[in-house]
Amino acid sequence: MRILWTFAKLVIGLALLVPLGIIVAAAAFGILGVLIGLAVLVLKLAVFGLIGYAVLKVVRHLFAPTPQRPVVHDLPPVDRHYEAAMRELDMELGHSPRA
Repeated sequence: MRILWTFAKLVIGLALLVPLGIIVAAAAFGILGVLIGLAVLVLKLAVFGLIGYAVLKVVRHLFAPTPQRPVVHDLPPVDRHYEAAMRELDMELGHSPRA
């Protein structure tokens, strides 16, 4: 009788666990499918964005006006008083003269 009761518990347990296992496996495969689908969608969007960016760069290169070169102005003249003060400091501190 003891073996029969153990066998009955085993059958009841398996009768509950097998359908639950199938449901869990189906849910896991569904979630995995959704994640793979999202990854493919993001990859498609990235490729579409790269193609769009390349087309934009080509069209801009072909049709945009050439930018004007910035005008480089001369540097302001050297401050004579600053240079004299630096020479005086160099002489006092014993450093070599500046070029």
